[in-house]
Amino acid sequence: MSVDHYENFPVGSRLLPRPLRPAVAAIYAFARSADDIADEGELPPEERLRRLAAYREELDRIERGAPTSDPVFLRLRPVIAAHGLPLQPFRDLLAAFAQDAVKDRYADYAELLDYCRRSADPVGRLLLHLFGAATPENLRRSDAICSALQLVNHWQDVGIDLGKGPNGRIYLPQDELRRFGVSTEALRSRRADADFRALMRFQVERARALMLEGRPLGRALPGRVGLEIRAIVAGGLRILDKIEAAGYDVFNRRPALGMLDWPRILLKAL
Repeated sequence: MSVDHYENFPVGSRLLPRPLRPAVAAIYAFARSADDIADEGELPPEERLRRLAAYREELDRIERGAPTSDPVFLRLRPVIAAHGLPLQPFRDLLAAFAQDAVKDRYADYAELLDYCRRSADPVGRLLLHLFGAATPENLRRSDAICSALQLVNHWQDVGIDLGKGPNGRIYLPQDELRRFGVSTEALRSRRADADFRALMRFQVERARALMLEGRPLGRALPGRVGLEIRAIVAGGLRILDKIEAAGYDVFNRRPALGMLDWPRILLKAL
């Protein structure tokens, strides 16, 4: 099922092999709690960064074999040990969350993709290590899927992100805002005019192409693991379809998956 901040990553899904579900849940608990530090509440940026630095120190303690009393890491440590998970993806996630605490604009698509590389791709990479399938080609395809899912989340949440932080968070690349004639003031007016729709059409098509680039991963992996990947891809593509169906007006109607979407998604996955 999908949950809150990582709603485009089905976590602990019934499609996953049962023995892997506790490990996936432990990874999610780490990512979710760290993301909350970066995003939730009214903490000043300095305090958010301090708490994320404490998470980085906990990862260092795992690497050194030092003990911990933090419940998130008490749960995560045996998963890392049992499955030989690399620590760099966890560090990359923390780097992305720290960036969210201080950065609210992206100059261009390359800069945004670099953020996706750290905020989303580590999730897929960790899952591939859990599955014992972290080959270079699988990792490349997983990165495409995860970055696409992150972009999908950004585009469905354009209006919500404008309310985060003192200046509002804008993931739409600044150079592309200028190219399509969409100003920050126009975004804050929350009107889906012709320029904004053209901008969002461009973003949706690019995210879809990236998702389709990674889609063969769902056929490369066997059994329920491959089925899970195919369901994730189908879910992301479904949200893009909904953005289009809403006329790209993500301000007045946030496209999201509902109960009636899951039969369609599972049918496509099968």
